[in-house]
Amino acid sequence: MRIVLDTNSLIQSVPSRSRYHAVWQSLLDGRNTLCVSNEIIMEYLEILQRLTDHDTAETIIKTIINSRFVEFITPFYNFGLIQNDPDDNKFVDCAIAANARYIVTNDHHYDILKNISYPPVDVISLEDFLRLIQ
Repeated sequence: MRIVLDTNSLIQSVPSRSRYHAVWQSLLDGRNTLCVSNEIIMEYLEILQRLTDHDTAETIIKTIINSRFVEFITPFYNFGLIQNDPDDNKFVDCAIAANARYIVTNDHHYDILKNISYPPVDVISLEDFLRLIQ
């Protein structure tokens, strides 16, 4: 399944002791494909460096970049669907360009997408996605 993982979901799924670690594991073993853009990678790195040490952040980013189960996407159009937090639009644009099944996030700014029929973007919480893959 092709997914876009919002930064909050990435951060919650990477630690091996996290209840959501199976999400991260599903991306490492190829059960799911992570779709990312350069903008998303840069946000991941920025937030990881803020929350962890430099080496940990670099290791996570290198794992993503070097994974054969990660697809790099270059969105050529900015839809601007989330006006309350324009930074979230990079995830939406990537999901649309990648034809991803879901954006996995706990961020309620994405709720606006439920009221937009075109382009279709499905959003799922980290908890619901975990249940789906188990």
